[in-house]
This record gives sequence, structure tokens and C-alpha cells, in this order.
Amino acid sequence: MYLTLELLNGFTMILQLFVLAVALYYFLVGCFGWLPKRYKNSPGSRVNTFALIVAAHNEEMVIANLVDSLNSLDYPRDSYDIYVIADNCSDDTARIARERGACVYERFDTLARGKGFALEWMFEKLFGMEKQYDFIAIFDADNLVGSKFLREMNQQINHGYNVVQGYIDSKNPFDSWITCAYSFSFWSISRIFQAARHNLGLCCQLSGTGFAIKTELLKKLGWGATCLTEDMEFTMKLALNNERVGWAHGAIVYDEKPLTLAQSWNQRKRWMQGHADVASRFFVRLIKKAFSEGSFVSFDCALYLIQPIRVISMGIITLFAWLQMAYPDGDIGFFHMSYLFSPMVWNTFVVLQFMYMPIVIAVERKMFDRRMLLGYLTFIVYNLTWIPITIQGVIDKNKTEWSHTKHTRQIRIEDFEK
Repeated sequence: MYLTLELLNGFTMILQLFVLAVALYYFLVGCFGWLPKRYKNSPGSRVNTFALIVAAHNEEMVIANLVDSLNSLDYPRDSYDIYVIADNCSDDTARIARERGACVYERFDTLARGKGFALEWMFEKLFGMEKQYDFIAIFDADNLVGSKFLREMNQQINHGYNVVQGYIDSKNPFDSWITCAYSFSFWSISRIFQAARHNLGLCCQLSGTGFAIKTELLKKLGWGATCLTEDMEFTMKLALNNERVGWAHGAIVYDEKPLTLAQSWNQRKRWMQGHADVASRFFVRLIKKAFSEGSFVSFDCALYLIQPIRVISMGIITLFAWLQMAYPDGDIGFFHMSYLFSPMVWNTFVVLQFMYMPIVIAVERKMFDRRMLLGYLTFIVYNLTWIPITIQGVIDKNKTEWSHTKHTRQIRIEDFEK
């Protein structure tokens, strides 16, 4: 029994070292998100052409406002076209999108269901068209797209990037406590994850929407990303092929966030299922490339793939820290964990991770609303729910059912750009 407890204690010490090492790495990398990006050369003046693709499944409530925002982009209108995939729709999505001026392709396939399959189907059609585009940009049907999106993307492309991710903002930050928590999360990700990697010359992560890919590169590599997190899968494919995803901080896409904890739980569980699936297929390959070729980009991507392990480890350690603060004498029916630091210090470390959020809001110049105060408090709850969600997602990583978020109201791009 004593030996078992010692082994268990040693294991938890390893967990603590792992969590602290990864946290330190992300802190150091995140610091570069506050610095301006320095380019060696000025961007060219080329006006690239774009095919804007929207994957839509029963999106009659929101598709019109998205197409309207795309039609209003501050970019030469003859340099982009709008394509909507009405994927297995049983509502008026296709009709509404056509009336708004989009070119609509209707797809009916009950076996190969999901956004990844729909995109792959549409890419093949684009490749076979007489008219060819320099780049293909991807959007979700519930998005609104900022007027400067293509200009900002075009600038980064002219700096030499073949793949560029835009800034994912929130379309409904104050609809509920969960949408506010989502907004805080995405604002911080944009600054201390995406911008930081862009500034360091690493590979940013595709976010499922608001990104553009060079058509020739897509033809060369093929899409092949059909899991629940097709964006992450394709990012890892790019890293293995020595392609880096750039970042356009001014190319804004407003994304609709789930209104309830139940909707959010289902969405994030799907993300974790896809994350675990991609990690199981790409982690070893990325680590091999990192050490055999000295690729820091591959190492950084591989480290991102093991985030579910970090989240679960942090949850275990934090739980024991709480218990040992409640029962300082160790009389809790099981072993007394040894800490690198005291449980109080550990809990302080956990809380401090949320202290940077007001700085992010100030730097990103987000409109202050008193509801942010409640959202800031519930942001901690939102983050804690990642622990059971991650566990559930890892367990169910081989399940590939797609959950659809139902939309209940309409928001126009003019509401954001007054």
C-alpha cells in the first residue's frame, strides 16, 4: 500500500511539472502577442481574386445577413465571388442565398455528412470551373464579415503567406453569460495565441471560419480534412508540409456563440472529440519532424495537440489542491499529494491565469459594457467546465456525429460597423 501511494505521489509530481512547463512555454510565447509584427519587405500591390465559400445546413435565419455582408466588402467587386453550399438543407437556405446574389450549389448526401465533406465536394467543383481564383476563403453561415476583411487578407497574402487566418470576434457577446465567456476566450486567443505565433514566425491555427487558402496549394495537398475539427486537421497537414498559417488581425469575422451551457457543452465536446482524434493521428508525426528536421513550428503544433492532457492534468491537480486546503491534516480518505508549491500557491497560479483579461479587452478596444463584469466572473466557470468536457471528448473521440446549432435571431453587419 505504501509503495502504491508513493508511486501515485510521484505520478502527480510529474503531472505538476508537465502542467507548469507547458504553462511557462505558453506564457513566454504569449508575451510576443503584444508586440507589433515586423516584416522584412513591404507587401506587394497585387489584387488577388477570391472565391468565398459558405457551408450552410438549414441556415435560413442567418444566411441573408452573411451574404449581404460579403456583398458589401471594401474590395473590388470583380475580384471575388460568393458561393453557398446548401448542404442537406430542408429549409429555404438555398432560395434566400440566391435572392441575395450568391451562387448556390445544393448537396444531398446523407452518408458523408458534415462541413469537411461539404467543403471537399465544393473544392472539386471550383477546380473544374473555367474561372479560376487565386485564393479560396471559408466562412460559416452564422458569420458576419467585416468590410475590410479581404483587404486585410490580401495584404498578408502579399507578404508571402499561402494560408491566412482572420480575427474571429463575437457576434453576440452579451446575449447570455456563456456568450460573454466565449467572447473573452476568443479575444484572448486572438491576442496571446494567434498574434503571438504570427509575430514569432510560427504556424497560427485555422479557426474553422474566416481563413483563406491559395488555390494551387489546396490542389497540391488536397483537402482531406473531414473529421469533427477539419480546421485543426488541415492546420497539422500544412505544418507537416512546411506551410505556415499567417494572421490578419484586422480581417474581422463576427461569429455567433451558443446561448446556453447545454449548447456550448455539445459544441465544445465536439471540438474535443475532433482534437483528440487529430492528436492521435498527427502528434507522433509532428514530433518526429520537430526533432529530425529541427522544426520548431512542428514542435509548437505538436504541443498544441496535447492540450486535452494538460487540461485534464490541471483539473486533477487543482481538485486535490482544493481538497487539501479544506482538509489540511490530510484526513480525506486517500493519500496526501505532495506539491512543488503549496496548494495555496497552486490555486493562486490558477486564478492568475484570468487576470490578463482586462488588459486584453483594453488593448483590443472592446466596447465596455457592465455585463462584462458578470461575464468576467462566469468566465472562470466556463473554463472549469472544460475539464469534464475534455474528458468526455477524449473518451468519445471516435464518435463523429455532427451537432447543429439552431439560430434564433438576426443581426446585421451594420450593427457592428456604425
